[in-house]
Amino acid sequence: MGLITNYDKLESMPTKSTLLTPAEINKLKVKYKKYLSTVNNPYIDAFYRLPECTISIYTSGKVVIQGADIDFMGTNAKPSFTPHAGSDEVGTGDYFGPVVVAACYVDDEHYALIKDLGIQDSKAIDDQMIQKLAPKLMELLPYSVLIVQNTKYNQIQKANNLNAIKAKLHNQAYKHLIAKLKFTPTLNVIDQFTPAMNYFKYLNDEHDVFKHLRFETKAENKYLAVACASIIARDRFLAVWKQMEEQYSFSFPKGSGALVDQAAQRFVDQYGFEKLHEVAKLHFKNTQKMERI
Repeated sequence: MGLITNYDKLESMPTKSTLLTPAEINKLKVKYKKYLSTVNNPYIDAFYRLPECTISIYTSGKVVIQGADIDFMGTNAKPSFTPHAGSDEVGTGDYFGPVVVAACYVDDEHYALIKDLGIQDSKAIDDQMIQKLAPKLMELLPYSVLIVQNTKYNQIQKANNLNAIKAKLHNQAYKHLIAKLKFTPTLNVIDQFTPAMNYFKYLNDEHDVFKHLRFETKAENKYLAVACASIIARDRFLAVWKQMEEQYSFSFPKGSGALVDQAAQRFVDQYGFEKLHEVAKLHFKNTQKMERI
């Protein structure tokens, strides 16, 4: 009963939040593993209930302490934030709409400005919130965005598979970002969609290849810059999507499932198959399923 009573009191106590590196989070998990508890929040990766406080580790890497101001890293120094760049892409799983790749950079000063915005992987945030967060991030952070409209995508896809297209876009986004920064960050993370060896093979014909990369799966949940890049990319994807729907007075469903098959057929019935290349990625199997009139 004593532990529960202490926890109830924590709700009225102040909270502290910080962003930790994956290595720091692992140390924290080891140190407090005996206090591991459960919490009903899909965005919390681990939750620890100590007598004097609670510690919540979010999937984004943010750590929130509620209660006593403990030295949770085992040192009197404040938890460190490692300046880094990150990149992510949006739209590669959608039959309709463009492919968008964004890269951005976050240092200590940027982190202080955005740490309370609730940044997470764009897939964990609804589109309405994306459109609120992205303008703030684009105002506060150095970033680069590349948008490949469907007409261009279908043209280059004839000679490049999807992973090759993504590799070239990430490479270009990083080159643009570094040009803006005028220096190369020590840590540059890409949300891995193919092994590093394959990634660089796709860039064999490129004259200028940015090679200072760390490849990590689910990087948007580990690195703040990758999460920010995913939000910016999603926002630009949604902006193009809105323009597309207004231009054709047509409601395009996202994804590539049965509803997309039906919508593709309606679009062809209304505008003709020759217009489909302006709104869709033609190499998807959805194209093969429709009746061409």
